Amino acid sequence: MADTSPANGTAAQHGQDRPVTITGADGSKTTVDLLPNAGASIPDKDAIGDESEPLATWYKKSNIDPSARVQIVKLAHMRYQHPDLDEITTFLRDFGMHIAKRTETEIWYRGYGPDQYVYYAVKGEKKFLGGTFEVESEAELEKASRIPGAGKIQDLGDAPGGGKLVTLQDPEGFLVNLLYGQTPVEKSEYPEKVIYNFEAPEDKPRVRKFNRFTPGPAAVHKLGHYGLCVLDFPKQLQWYTQNFNLAPTDFLYIPLPDEASKGTSGKATKDVAAFLHIDRGADPVDHHTFFMSGNKTAHVHHCSFEVHDYDTQHLGHQWLAGKGYTSVWGIGRHILGSQLFDYWWDTTGNMIEHYADGDLVNEDTPVGWGSAGDESLAVWGPEVPSWFLH
Repeated sequence: MADTSPANGTAAQHGQDRPVTITGADGSKTTVDLLPNAGASIPDKDAIGDESEPLATWYKKSNIDPSARVQIVKLAHMRYQHPDLDEITTFLRDFGMHIAKRTETEIWYRGYGPDQYVYYAVKGEKKFLGGTFEVESEAELEKASRIPGAGKIQDLGDAPGGGKLVTLQDPEGFLVNLLYGQTPVEKSEYPEKVIYNFEAPEDKPRVRKFNRFTPGPAAVHKLGHYGLCVLDFPKQLQWYTQNFNLAPTDFLYIPLPDEASKGTSGKATKDVAAFLHIDRGADPVDHHTFFMSGNKTAHVHHCSFEVHDYDTQHLGHQWLAGKGYTSVWGIGRHILGSQLFDYWWDTTGNMIEHYADGDLVNEDTPVGWGSAGDESLAVWGPEVPSWFLH
């Protein structure tokens, strides 16, 4: 039997120099560079690589005073306008949400997480009404109301959990909502964790326990992030990062034909997309809560909701496909953020995503740069549609 082992005597699968020595039955040795696929959970600095810099350095270069910004805590819910509330309700229930409250013209949908609702729909022609971030305090809500373009603070007494809301407009007219004072859900029940057996004999904990699954929608836990396609990427980036404690985790760039703009690598580049997280200092937060990409048109790209795990996501995909809904892209695994992804069209024509198993970062995670392109979007999965980021 042939003996296959790394020539350097280690089982490490990362790095460029990974030859394998194959010993034949006659004792001959052949070195090849073909290795099986591999995965590992590696430190953020190693994964990001040399095209990076500390977040504090980026703040200084961008003339941002972190303490002067409105302090947001999390992304709470999305707001959309739909022409047919019954139709979108059927879809969102198949997507894994359930109704928290309904009137003739408004519906609030929740998941099983701590938020009173993760999606708000109001009757009317198709329209994106923005993402909604929860802020630290009423003082932060007042601070936000003084940003140019902000509306008046509204009372949300009719919404589940109540609270107060102020709506702003970014430079391209996208709405941004800030929330404070909503009463959290008292208790959340989480799905049972599936036990996995791996190949090593000592790593097989599931003895006399059989995995069984129930078909149905992939239950939504929380709202994770949303993304915009924007006309003026630098201006939009400046507005969001100077007004709110949003910080870049990763940038994507394109090469330039001259030396007009340089990325941290020293090559002539132009940043065209950013994955932004909520800067909560040392506290761990999602890899990105907000995404922006430069585009020829300005529109919402998608919103994304967390589900329990890989099996949940596949069962949810199967459920949506069986109901005849239109898949956009998935299931696969992203590179930036590492999430398992699954994108769909809702019945109004908005893109919506399930995700699971995303990365967590904090203030010590370096800001990374990488080349834009389809190859930067996923490590595995179906071929990305050519129009996906358009």
